[in-house]
Amino acid sequence: FCLMAAPGKVAAFRLPPLPTIGEIIKLFRLKALRQLSQNFLLDLRLTDKIVKQAGELKNAHVCEVGPGPGGITRSILSAGVEQVLLIEKDARFIPGLQMLSEAAPGKVRIVRGDILTYKMEKAFPKHLKKNWEDEPPDIHIIGNLPFSVSTPLVIKWLENVSKRDGPFTYGRTQMTLTFQKEVGERLTANPGSHQRSRLSIMAQHLCTVENCFIIPGQAFVPKPEVDVAVVHFTPLVQPKIQQPFELVEKVVRSVFQFRRKYCFRGIETLFPENGRLKRTEQLMMTANVDPTLRPFQLSMSQFRNLCNAYRKMCEEDPSLFVFNYREELKQKKTTGSLLGSTGQPEQTEEENQL
Repeated sequence: FCLMAAPGKVAAFRLPPLPTIGEIIKLFRLKALRQLSQNFLLDLRLTDKIVKQAGELKNAHVCEVGPGPGGITRSILSAGVEQVLLIEKDARFIPGLQMLSEAAPGKVRIVRGDILTYKMEKAFPKHLKKNWEDEPPDIHIIGNLPFSVSTPLVIKWLENVSKRDGPFTYGRTQMTLTFQKEVGERLTANPGSHQRSRLSIMAQHLCTVENCFIIPGQAFVPKPEVDVAVVHFTPLVQPKIQQPFELVEKVVRSVFQFRRKYCFRGIETLFPENGRLKRTEQLMMTANVDPTLRPFQLSMSQFRNLCNAYRKMCEEDPSLFVFNYREELKQKKTTGSLLGSTGQPEQTEEENQL
């Protein structure tokens, strides 16, 4: 269901006196649920700092993901936004958010729903749409994301960036999001860094990604075991790898399959066993990539070359793209069991690593 604030706007907006976030938590008997990896941020100086990283928000439209008791929401409203759309899955937080809605007439729209399934193509007024080549629209996504949903959600949004759909039908919508510190480091890791991962390539080939600042774990209630990174994303006008999202994702995932081994070991998993070595050599020669580099040492241009070369091979043999290395392993294991054989040790090690 969707709850709308009463119409009517105020010129120079300032929130009236309200209970503190701590008092809201006590008033509605709110408790962070560990199974939903919820953590509340009560310090409004920190919520102001998060919102400041989003850039100029005066008269902007903002979508806040998982507002919880509404700490960041207050900072967003204080920044002078035109309207904030709150998407909250947990019904316990709705009454506290309605209190904010009543304090800011016409500025708050509350939707109870799951951000992973919520359709954002029609979330904002049509007149806000910009061409992809233009400056980003006056639309921002901000959220203190639960750890359990942050990585799948950012991968989903990166796919939306690639296809220019979802919240990116309006143009190059900017995002300011929180992650576990380690995930923030992966998102921004450079070649050679041991934090370099699939997430690094997928994010950086589509967006400018900035690790803004770290919030210590003790600032949250309850205190998580890790510190939290605030990361800002601005979609690029041109992706660094101009291939379909699914193809890039498959190549990058394969390369990092065996991150401690030479990169050719992961690249092998793109090909069926029959002709695997020959095709792997062909791909690496065409892409001009040293097969003895580790996955985290590869540059963005090397990943681009690998994706471009793999695309050509898929065009020559369409069955390549649908090949699934894990399925091949499962079939070999099943066949080995039927024959009364345990299979080769290498296969068992591969399955463990996968």
